Amino acid sequence: MVKRLVLICLVSALAAAPAAFAGRGSAGHTSIQTLDAGVLVQLNAVRTAHGLVPLKLNAALSVAAARHSEEMLADGYFAHESHNGAPFWKRLTGYSGPTPYGWSVGENLLWSSPGLDASAALRTWMASPEHRKNILRPTWREIGIAAVHANAAPGTYGGRPVTIITTDFGVRR
Repeated sequence: MVKRLVLICLVSALAAAPAAFAGRGSAGHTSIQTLDAGVLVQLNAVRTAHGLVPLKLNAALSVAAARHSEEMLADGYFAHESHNGAPFWKRLTGYSGPTPYGWSVGENLLWSSPGLDASAALRTWMASPEHRKNILRPTWREIGIAAVHANAAPGTYGGRPVTIITTDFGVRR
């Protein structure tokens, strides 16, 4: 039964992925739509293997994740806070609607060399207690995912090639 559920999740995620991840990217770096879709598939496989519901892509969370990945890349920093110091959840107010009550969000970040694949990303997060806790939080129902790549990233990245992934988790009550 679990294998069947994982297969259904994989097929659903792959079918939805192109539309959900379309239109991202800007001059100087590219979005990695295949990595985004793979992260969703791998993440949902881990969740279902632990008896949790798979996450659905959410457009508002995906936009927030994309903006944050692109901002970190462009401004050469790596942090949950925005470049101006605002906490991560303030980027996600479009997900909550006009009030922050009745919703909850979390975030996992990762940066690595361009050879990073979805399996390696999930292994890295699962090896970290805080990231693992986010992935396995039973209350999450939705997610936004955004991977970006640059051949020469500034600041923290030292001009090296880099891939950055932002995952924003959410639930509305």
